[in-house]
Amino acid sequence: MANTRERWDRDIDVLFSAEEIAARTAELGREITAHYEGKPVCVIGILKGCFLFLADIVRTIDLPISTEFIGISSYGNETESSGVVQITADLTRSIEGQDILIIEDIIDTGLTMRYLLDNLATRRPNSIKVCTLLHKPEGARVRVAIDWVGFEIPNKFVVGYGLDYAGRFRNLPYIGVYHGAT
Repeated sequence: MANTRERWDRDIDVLFSAEEIAARTAELGREITAHYEGKPVCVIGILKGCFLFLADIVRTIDLPISTEFIGISSYGNETESSGVVQITADLTRSIEGQDILIIEDIIDTGLTMRYLLDNLATRRPNSIKVCTLLHKPEGARVRVAIDWVGFEIPNKFVVGYGLDYAGRFRNLPYIGVYHGAT
């Protein structure tokens, strides 16, 4: 395994281990369960980066849930958000009258989340809450309400556990700072 690590993820410094992520995810699931007190929730995952976090967190939420996905991009193949938000895949069902829980991998500038919150509000849900695995407060350009945060991180480019650089590194079981793009 050491040779494999040396070959393809040598430019990554581990920030959060798989064990730390699992423990925090379970804690978030308990908090979300307590907040909704048995009410049904529609969980909306933001593709592509949320897929591992969403899969893990929904298994810790003890509520009747449905899932939807929306694809949004503001990075392309860059390490900083362009600020231009693009919907790459929309929801497949109406969310009108439902309690919505957005699951995001990372919120940094806030521009993508602000756009999404405004967009989803026009679809008349009962409520919208946000849970993000990572938050970069130093990178914020706009303020958005975040109801649950897994970890706050420095203003560094991170990969792993669903987060990528140009489509790579999503499969890492940990989250790390990527130095290869600098």
